[in-house]
Amino acid sequence: MGIIDRIKTIIKANINDMLSKAEDPELILNQLVEDMRDAYKEARRQTTTALADESRLKAKYEKEREQVEHWQSRAELALRNGREDLAREALARKLEHERLMVEYDVAYKKQHSATEALINGLKALEKKIEEAKRKKDLLIAKAKRAEAAQTINATLADMGDESALEAFERVEEKVEKLEAHAEAEGKIAELEEASVEFEEEFAKLEGTSVDKELKALKTKMGLSSLPPAEEGKS
Repeated sequence: MGIIDRIKTIIKANINDMLSKAEDPELILNQLVEDMRDAYKEARRQTTTALADESRLKAKYEKEREQVEHWQSRAELALRNGREDLAREALARKLEHERLMVEYDVAYKKQHSATEALINGLKALEKKIEEAKRKKDLLIAKAKRAEAAQTINATLADMGDESALEAFERVEEKVEKLEAHAEAEGKIAELEEASVEFEEEFAKLEGTSVDKELKALKTKMGLSSLPPAEEGKS
């Protein structure tokens, strides 16, 4: 299993674990993005290591290729100088380096393919992270809307319950009684105020009659010309 596949497996396991615990969708999405970022860091580290290994294998391949050319030249030099024994030894060295060159070439090509796969996977993972970050806010908003809708529906369901309606009716009845009581108190206050005004008017009328009677009595007794002080004494 490659590094990208292992990362996918780990992320999937984390998501399943969080979903099984019925955690908050916002928490799950934030954790998912965080896991993907951690996975990206790990994939990048693995890719860097793979690139270094590829460079090392390529360098060894080039070194062995140079040795092949070197011993080929020496074998030719030995033959030109009549030293077949040295030429034979040089060719043996050449074949050994040629064998190593082929091995490093095969290893380098395999490593290059693996590195290319890691680089492509890294690019794909980077795109997935950017896509996840864009979708995260949309999904969180959608989850909140769904939660709000559930709350509203639950509230409406409770209001439709018979016990809830009875409670509203009792409150309405109490409010109506309070209104009727307040209205009655207002009418009583108006009646009391009218009664006071009524008595005051009669008092004015009665006061006027007394003054007239007093004046008539004074006239009859011949006291109308007395000064106010003497009138008070009588």
